[in-house]
Amino acid sequence: MIVSKSLKFVFAAIPKTGTHSVRRALREHMHADDMEQVGLFVQRSLPIPELARIGHGHITLAQLRPHMPPEDFASFFKFAFVRNPFDRFVSYCSFITREVGHFDRDPQKVMRYFLANPPWNHILFRPQYEFVCNEAGNLLTDTIGRVEQMQQSYDEIAARIGIPSAALDVVNSSRRSDYRQYYDQSLIDGVARLYARDIELFAYEF
Repeated sequence: MIVSKSLKFVFAAIPKTGTHSVRRALREHMHADDMEQVGLFVQRSLPIPELARIGHGHITLAQLRPHMPPEDFASFFKFAFVRNPFDRFVSYCSFITREVGHFDRDPQKVMRYFLANPPWNHILFRPQYEFVCNEAGNLLTDTIGRVEQMQQSYDEIAARIGIPSAALDVVNSSRRSDYRQYYDQSLIDGVARLYARDIELFAYEF
C-alpha cells in the first residue's frame, strides 16, 4: 500500500496484480512525508503500529480507513488493480509451487489441489474484492485499473493523480502459457465458484 499525502492518493496493492510494477512507477513521485508498506524487493512499513505488524504490503482499504482522518479518506484518490480471477488462480498455483516445480509437471493436479484445499489464510490467495470493499461489500475505491489493460489503466490513473505517466516495468512475473490452456470445464466451474464475487463485481468471465 502507498498513502501519498503530497499527491492525495491511496494505492491498495492487491496481490498478483502487477503491484510491484505500479509501485516502482509511483515511487518516482513520492515525497518525504508519503508512506508505503511493502515486504518484497523493498522493506518499508507504514508509521502505524497496528498496520506495520501485518508484515506485508497488501493492506486492505478497510484496514487503513480507521487510521486516516475521515475527510482525508473521503477526499484522497483511492485506486487498485484487479485481474481476471481465472488467470490470477493459475498465477497463484504456478508461483506458490515454483520451488519444487509441481505446476510445471502437472498443472491441473496443482489446480485441483488448491480448489479442494483453498488456503484462505494465505494473503496471495484471498479474493480481490476483500482489499477494496467495506464490510457491506461496497467498493471503497474511486477507480479500478485492470491488469489486462495495465499500461492504459496506469496512464489514466497517473493523469488523475497529476503526474507524468511512464512505461511500466515487468516485475516478479512467471513463465507460463496463456491461462486458458490449463483449464477444463470442471476447473472453470470450480474457480467460478471460488471467486464468484470477484467475477461478478469486476465483470470478468473465463
